[in-house]
Amino acid sequence: MPRQNQTKTPSFIVEMPLVVSNKDAGVLSSRFEAGRQLYNACLGEAMRRQKLVKQSKKYQEARAIKKSKARTVAFKEVNQAYGYSEYDLHSYCTVIRNSWIEKHIDSNTAQKLATRAFNASIKVAFGQAKKVRFKGKNQLDSLEGKTNKTGIRWVNETLVWGNLQLKPYLTTYDPVITHGLKSRVKYVRLVRRRINGKTFYYAQLVCEGKPFQKPKNQIGQGTVGLDIGPSTIAIVGDESAKLTLFASELKLDSSKIRQLQRKMERSRRVNNPKNYNPDFVDKRGQKKKGTIKKGCKTWNNSRNYQKIRTAKANLERKLAAHRKSLHGKLVNEILALGNTVKLEKLSYKSFQKNYGKSVGKRAPGEFVSRLKRKAESADALVMEFSTKTTKLSQTCHQCGSVKKKNLSDRIHQCDCGIYCQRDLYSAFLAKFVDEKELLQANQAQNAWLGAEPLLYAAWRQATQTNLRLEGRVSSSFGKFPESERVAAKVQNVDAQDLDVVPIRESQVEASKHFEPPAF
Repeated sequence: MPRQNQTKTPSFIVEMPLVVSNKDAGVLSSRFEAGRQLYNACLGEAMRRQKLVKQSKKYQEARAIKKSKARTVAFKEVNQAYGYSEYDLHSYCTVIRNSWIEKHIDSNTAQKLATRAFNASIKVAFGQAKKVRFKGKNQLDSLEGKTNKTGIRWVNETLVWGNLQLKPYLTTYDPVITHGLKSRVKYVRLVRRRINGKTFYYAQLVCEGKPFQKPKNQIGQGTVGLDIGPSTIAIVGDESAKLTLFASELKLDSSKIRQLQRKMERSRRVNNPKNYNPDFVDKRGQKKKGTIKKGCKTWNNSRNYQKIRTAKANLERKLAAHRKSLHGKLVNEILALGNTVKLEKLSYKSFQKNYGKSVGKRAPGEFVSRLKRKAESADALVMEFSTKTTKLSQTCHQCGSVKKKNLSDRIHQCDCGIYCQRDLYSAFLAKFVDEKELLQANQAQNAWLGAEPLLYAAWRQATQTNLRLEGRVSSSFGKFPESERVAAKVQNVDAQDLDVVPIRESQVEASKHFEPPAF
């Protein structure tokens, strides 16, 4: 009889900080270290068995079979012959747990670590990753149970794990926490984080049901089209439009981060001269620092280096927290416009390779993931379609012509008279892509007369607000046409209809982050 899958019912997570004494912190530190060693052992065994599978003749024979049920059965038989499965790895972790690890890690938590190691190895087997990464010291920062009956569990608003009983640190019971505490807990995850050089522990309750929906974040009705770039996003709804930068209020102090990086590099070079190749002179006659030697090395990190590293990590943590908050706010704005969101399916890994700095600051891929999770929990639909079949940035809905554009061309201008900012126009067309990933040009043509003023007004609003926040003139929006024809279309559209409020620099403040007290 197959095991019941817990993911069949909807789930949501409620996170709460824990009150941990120095004694309890020592116990937790030992358990996390035991979990790390158990995970590494399971991961090494999984990769060993995977290597044996790939070296076998049966595996080569299975590869030669065409894609069919027989091919799947052949692969399954090979995996079973060499014990390469999730349950076989559970049996392995049970054997190695019969040691000092048994005093720190219960059976359910050990099986979850084995599952985690098996899933990491599977990514290599299917070509989704090049290699696995074993956890170094203090690099395993989460442990979880399988159910809320044994092992790590939540009982009477207390995290119980063996002889540990940890109370949550709650100053107020807001509706989100109250909703989570009233829901059935599937299992509990214990998370460890380092903030300002101090270690804090959190309990994540994986609850059954749907998360609490705030009244101000109600889901709208209608269709919303998105066009996402490395640093910009265009949003077009039924009655509103917006063109903005991702996390426009986010201020990245890149010079400060770079300064800390240089300090860290100088400190490492001074304390580890044997790990670097000697300095050299290049072809231009300029003296260059030696590169890091290949192979395994032992690093001696001074206290000054650790202090600088902590300062850099704290700066990046605050930046990530602020970006996460701004992403969540933008997701709520989009879902308030409609319950069906349509956008192109893009390769965000390609974005990272070609636009590393913009993606590192704006994180468009993280935003799309957050949008999907929020939409799923709110019974909304996020539809992604291929760019090869639609070609929204090249297609004109009026005459049907398809003209390839360079990335530097930020304006869609067609001989038939259609003139609009490229991203906004693509987001407008995205609304009319059907389930078969085909553009319904007739529907777009019928809606164009009402949408054109909104698109122009959003274009003008973007050039007046977002560029001021950046402190520079960006070419990604294109120059807004100041003409009588455009002014006549925009004059009847005000900022309230666009759901856009001009932002002044004095109003941009860093978001407040929760800093749990040290116990």
